[in-house]
Amino acid sequence: MADESSDKLVHDPEGGMPRLLEIMARLRDPATGCPWDIEQTFASIAPYTLEEAHEVADAIERQAWNELPGELGDLLFQVVYHAQMARDAGLFGFDTVVKAISDKMVARHPHVFGAESRDKSAAQQTVDWEKIKAAERAAGLARARALDGVAMGLPALTRAIKLQNRAARVGFDWPSTDEVLAKMAEEMAELVEARESLGAAEIVEEFGDLLFVMANLSRHMKIDPEAALRAANAKFTRRFERIEDWLAEAGKTPAESDLAEMDALWNRAKAEEKAAGQMADQTAAEAPLPR
Repeated sequence: MADESSDKLVHDPEGGMPRLLEIMARLRDPATGCPWDIEQTFASIAPYTLEEAHEVADAIERQAWNELPGELGDLLFQVVYHAQMARDAGLFGFDTVVKAISDKMVARHPHVFGAESRDKSAAQQTVDWEKIKAAERAAGLARARALDGVAMGLPALTRAIKLQNRAARVGFDWPSTDEVLAKMAEEMAELVEARESLGAAEIVEEFGDLLFVMANLSRHMKIDPEAALRAANAKFTRRFERIEDWLAEAGKTPAESDLAEMDALWNRAKAEEKAAGQMADQTAAEAPLPR
C-alpha cells in the first residue's frame, strides 16, 4: 500500500517530474498497480511510443499549439514507462536515461560546451555532428560499418534516406539526379516485367526497389519524402471531401456514384483549388507595400 507521502505527491499538481515518476511507479506496482500496466513489456509498449511521436508531429504540422503540450506529455510518459520497466527488470532507471542524453549532448556540442568555436554554419555543425557520431560508433565496435546505428524502427522512407546518406558519405552515390531518374525508369520497367511474368514475391521486391530509388531522388532534390507524402495525403483528403460534399448536395453518397462522375468532380475540385490559389497570389501582389 502506498504511504502518505506518495499519495501527497501523486495528487500534487505542482509535483513536476517527481510526480510523474511516482505515478508510473504506482501504476507498475505488482501489488497495488494497474493490471494492464503491470503486464506490459518493452515490445508491447513500443508501438504506443511510435504512435505518440507521430501525434506530436501531427500537432506541429497542424500548428495545433494548444494540443502540443498534451501530445508532448504523452510522449514523455512513454519514456518514463520504458525507464520504469527497465528499473523493474534491474537494467537501469530514469536517472540513467537522463545522464545518457545529457552526456551525449555535451559531447556532441563542443562548440557550445567546449573549446571549439561557434563561428561555423549550421551545415558545418551538422557535418561535425555526424563525424562525432561516427567516432562514437567506431569506439564501441571492433569494426565500424557505414550503416551501423540506423534504427530499424524508423518509418521506411525515413530509414531509406538515412541509409542512403550514410552510403553517400563514403562515396556510394550517384553524382546527380540524372542518374537517379535513369535508375527509376529502369526499376519501373522491371516492375512492369515482374507484374506480367513473375510471382507475388518478385513484384513486391521490384516495387520496394522502385520506392527506394524514389526516396533517393527526393534526397538528391532535397525534398523530405515523408513531408511530401503527408502533403499529398492532405490534398487527396481535401479534394475527396469536396467530392463528398457535392454528391451530398445531389442527395448521393460516393457508393451511389460511379468513377466517371467522381473523376469529373475531382477535376472540378482541382480547378477550384487552382483558382483559389491564383486569387490568393493576385491579392498578395496587389497588397500595398509596408512603409
